[in-house]
Amino acid sequence: MTDDHLEDRADHVDSADRPEGAGAALVDDPGATRAGFVAIIGKPNVGKSTLLNTILGVKVAPITSKPQTTRRGVRGIYSADQRQLVFVDTPGYHRGATRLDGAMNRAVRESVIDVEAVLWVVDLRRPPSDEDKDVARLLKGLDPATRVWLLGNKVDAAKYPDEALSLYRDLAPIAERVITISALNDPDQVYALRDDLLDLLPESPFYFPEDVRSDQPREVWAAELIRESVMTHLRQELPYAVAVVVDEWREPAADGDEPLYLHAEIWVEKQGHRPIVLGRGGAMIKEIGRTARKQLEIFMQQRVYLDLEVVVRRAWRDDRDALRELGYEA
Repeated sequence: MTDDHLEDRADHVDSADRPEGAGAALVDDPGATRAGFVAIIGKPNVGKSTLLNTILGVKVAPITSKPQTTRRGVRGIYSADQRQLVFVDTPGYHRGATRLDGAMNRAVRESVIDVEAVLWVVDLRRPPSDEDKDVARLLKGLDPATRVWLLGNKVDAAKYPDEALSLYRDLAPIAERVITISALNDPDQVYALRDDLLDLLPESPFYFPEDVRSDQPREVWAAELIRESVMTHLRQELPYAVAVVVDEWREPAADGDEPLYLHAEIWVEKQGHRPIVLGRGGAMIKEIGRTARKQLEIFMQQRVYLDLEVVVRRAWRDDRDALRELGYEA
C-alpha cells in the first residue's frame, strides 16, 4: 500500500457532508456515477475485516484470530465502472466496562446511520450468543429504508451451518437477503456479493478519488499493522491492554539509499506487562517488529526501519486523554 491509498489523498467524509439525495432510488442515466456507504457489523471475531480485505483486494484492516482486533471504524473504498462502494468495517459489538469499550460500541452504532446497506456478519460455526442478540436489537432500530443483509460466514468450517443460520434468521427478520460465505477461503463468493452491492448504489458523485482504498492516515494504518503483530505473538489477556502509536514517520532522502524510518510506541497498562512484550533478551519485541516490518515493506513497497518502544501508560483504556490521542471519541 502506497501513500496515495491513505488519508492524505482524501478528506474525511462525514454523513453530513454527503450530497443531497444520497440513498435515493436509482435513476436511469447510464452515464451517471453512483456511490454509497455500506456498514459491516457483527460481534468480535466473525470475519468482518477479512471480508473487507477480500472485497478490496488489499489489506486495509488488521486480522488475527483474537477478538477485538479491529478497534476503530475503518473505511475501505472500492471503485469500478463509475460506481464506488465505501465500506465501514466496525469494531466488534461487545459487552465491556471500559471507556474504550464504550467508544468502540458507539462507533458501531454511528456506522449504521445514513448508509445504503448494513451487512451483519455472523459465525456459522456457533449458535447466536448474547452479543449477537445485542447486534440484532441494534438492527431493529434502523431506518426502515436501510437494507440489511445477513451474511453467514465461515460456512466451510461449520458442522451445522443450516441450523445455525436458521437461528440467526430468527433474530433478524428484517434481513432482506441471507447469504452464506467463506470470506477467507472462497473469494468468488465475496466478489459476487460485491457485485450485488454495486447494483444498489444511488446516483451520486464519488466520495473519494478512484485510486484511494482507505481513508486511514498512514500513521494509523501502520500502527494497526504493528498492533496486529502484537496480538498475534502475545498470549492470554495482555493483547487487549495494548495500543500502538506511530509518532514519527521519516521518509528517506530522494537521492539516498536509506529505508523509511518509523518510530512507534507500544502502550501497556502495567509495569509488569513491559517485560512480557520485550521478552527474554528482547526476543519478543524483535519478533513483533520483524513480522510487522515484513508486512509494512510488502504494502509500502520499500525498505522500512521499524523502531519500537514499549511504554507504560497506566489504565489507558479508561483515560480520556489517551483515547483521544488514539483517535477515539472519548
